[in-house]
Amino acid sequence: MKRSMQRTALVIGAGHNGLVCAFYLARAGFKVTVLERRGVVGGAAVTEEFHPGFRNSVASYTVSLLAPRVIADMGLHERGLRILERPISNFLPLDDGRYLKVGGGLARTQAEFAKFSARDAERLPAYTEMLDGIGDLLRELSLQTPPDLGALLRSGTRGLRQARTFGKLSIEQRRDLLDLFSESAADFLGGWFEAEPVQAAFAFDGVVGNLASPWTPGSAYVLLHHTFGGVNGKKGQWGHAVGGMGAITQAMAQACRDAGVTIELEAPVERLLVDAGRVRGVRLVGGGERLAGVVAANVNPKLLFGQLTAPEDLPTPFRTRMERYRCESGTFRMNVALSELPRFACLPEPGEHLASGIVMAPSMAYMDRAWRDATRHGWSRQPIVEMLIPSTVDDTLAPQGAHVASLFCQHFRYTLPGGRAWDDATRDEAADLVIDTVERFAPGFKRSVLGRTALSPLDLERTFGLVGGDIMHGQMSLDQLWAARPMLGHGDYRTPIKGLYMCGAGSHPGGGVSGMPGHNAAREIGRDTSRLTALKLALAGR
Repeated sequence: MKRSMQRTALVIGAGHNGLVCAFYLARAGFKVTVLERRGVVGGAAVTEEFHPGFRNSVASYTVSLLAPRVIADMGLHERGLRILERPISNFLPLDDGRYLKVGGGLARTQAEFAKFSARDAERLPAYTEMLDGIGDLLRELSLQTPPDLGALLRSGTRGLRQARTFGKLSIEQRRDLLDLFSESAADFLGGWFEAEPVQAAFAFDGVVGNLASPWTPGSAYVLLHHTFGGVNGKKGQWGHAVGGMGAITQAMAQACRDAGVTIELEAPVERLLVDAGRVRGVRLVGGGERLAGVVAANVNPKLLFGQLTAPEDLPTPFRTRMERYRCESGTFRMNVALSELPRFACLPEPGEHLASGIVMAPSMAYMDRAWRDATRHGWSRQPIVEMLIPSTVDDTLAPQGAHVASLFCQHFRYTLPGGRAWDDATRDEAADLVIDTVERFAPGFKRSVLGRTALSPLDLERTFGLVGGDIMHGQMSLDQLWAARPMLGHGDYRTPIKGLYMCGAGSHPGGGVSGMPGHNAAREIGRDTSRLTALKLALAGR
């Protein structure tokens, strides 16, 4: 391969991780082109008008995991990004007329917990300290490349460095970490708290984007994954990007263009071009080729290796195992235009609770029933619904006096009973059920709905390439995490095809709008190409 081609790169997909990867590659001296199937950048982190005069984050809808290093390096704040912190994290309306608020400071949350259990209020500081300590470890590991356990000579240094990181934990922290990686959210939380509403407040994070019951082993890690982020330097904080999630990716796209990246829209990739085990570019749908020395794919690994790669270009054991890679998050997503703010039966007047994450899942038993319903009937008869109303803090999204709401709903299967696929009728039926669920907690909500859009798991796949409707690009289970994401031996962003890399959420550290997979993949690409150049110069005697 000519030296000039070594420093050219194609990035498949202009979602946030693809843009992050492209930026860092351009900054390292690569000539980078991003190829995006849709007519807009951002992937699932986009803001669009969904009803006349009403705009909202269409799919991804809230901020916490976005890496501070990525924000700083890409100059996102300088390019107009503003993130507003939630006044409190979550609000749980309960069936008995009570409610629980979480966040706004430790003392405030303790006072809320004390309404249900004095013991739980007393235990909260220790629980928070435990999560903070382990969260610090995950923050450090999330920006490191997992060791390739199949090539210790290449990754031995990484393995030793990460072993030292784990070694910083006390023995009690190591025990807690083992519990979080192996236990169910219910078992883990049951060891800390006794009140059902308190348990539910934390257990919700264990089923977000996770087709599971709170009693499913491994769901405790998903809970942990949703807690190690932060906003504006505050750990564990959640926030809203002014202008919606598209404001993040628009700022990223501008950073890329300023760095010299070319972004091609409506340029869907049909197939990777591979010659003698090395990628040499891509073929686009409808004809045309783009050639490069490096290809970084910001798509679900199942899509990359199952559709974009010819079977003969992959080792049979790899292809067989990739067919078993699990993708299904049980997610149904709605955006709703409202004539007025909802009035919750337990707290009807406007207040800070309407600017938080409003979780309509009052107990872990409720969440478990939702999961069991989905396994039997295709979707929950009483679904788990989180509602955000970003227009309470962002007046760019709706006409004056009106509002928009994001409804994130679990559990809805990708394939319905009898092998049926989602269609317009089933999507509308499910959307009606979601509206009825909110109505149960906030009477009058239904009549305030001016317009709505809904995305079934199949819609999420067709629109955003989220295979199986999986918002995480693959289940966040122990066998699909860290060095095993997406597969043991390929957790370091490299693939069996030379020059082809993964830079999306199907690689470490996983799902969420973080930018970390894109950041880490770009670093590994830079390392590989630098080694190759150094070797060629040495062989040439230079």
